[in-house]
Amino acid sequence: MTTQQLVAQIKQKKSFLCIGLDVDLEKIPKHLLNLEDPIFEFNKAIIDATHHLCVAYKPNTAFYEAYGIKGWQALAKTITYINKEYPEIFTIADAKRGDIGNTSTMYAKAFFEDLAFDSVTVAPYMGKDSVEPFLAFKNKHTIMLALTSNEGAFDFQTKKVGELELYKQVLETSKNWKNAENLMYVVGATKAEYFKEIRKIIPTSFLLVPGVGAQGGSLQDVCKYGLSENIGLLINSSRGIIYASNSDDFAKVAALKAKELQQQMELYF
Repeated sequence: MTTQQLVAQIKQKKSFLCIGLDVDLEKIPKHLLNLEDPIFEFNKAIIDATHHLCVAYKPNTAFYEAYGIKGWQALAKTITYINKEYPEIFTIADAKRGDIGNTSTMYAKAFFEDLAFDSVTVAPYMGKDSVEPFLAFKNKHTIMLALTSNEGAFDFQTKKVGELELYKQVLETSKNWKNAENLMYVVGATKAEYFKEIRKIIPTSFLLVPGVGAQGGSLQDVCKYGLSENIGLLINSSRGIIYASNSDDFAKVAALKAKELQQQMELYF
């Protein structure tokens, strides 16, 4: 998917909502556990109920890897289902990969070619040669961790290196990498006060923003400082939507929660 296609979908739906498909078998409705593939069946129900309200889905791969081969197969079935039934949806593999060049190439092949995701999250700690292999794939997007929403972000990301905080160094440096136009960035909603500074460095890049809802981030604050001329935001909500109910009506309730966020987003169009 190209950036232009993503922007067109955002404008059409008046939404920049991304739904995180982080499936925990201990939290899904109990009746699904009797099915052959409860993870996929849960995802399918959520997707069918919410696809018209969001523009992206983001499975965190840890929630699938934890269940071994069955979890990985459920992930593959989920992404295949989205690509077939709702090809307009932008898909994000939240895998946070990043390693030396040849290893990163294999990670990229796994998510971009085998699973056919549109994008993957990566960690930039090992530098240019660990990220550029992901950027080499045409019409695929690399979403690099910049300033995360967790408490430990302050251990390194906001520390000064010379005159600039480390996260600013990461942003500035990454702009010069090969195929940098394929970069997006993760910026946590709980760090909303930093968005103004971030937009000075990357004014038009798309930002994937976790932390709205369950983690306490404010949609209004993020939009105040983070919106670009083409929206430029993908606001992720996971637990607040997919676990809004654990009864038989879980998908319907998830859609209501997604609709609440979409309606708030509609005010910015």
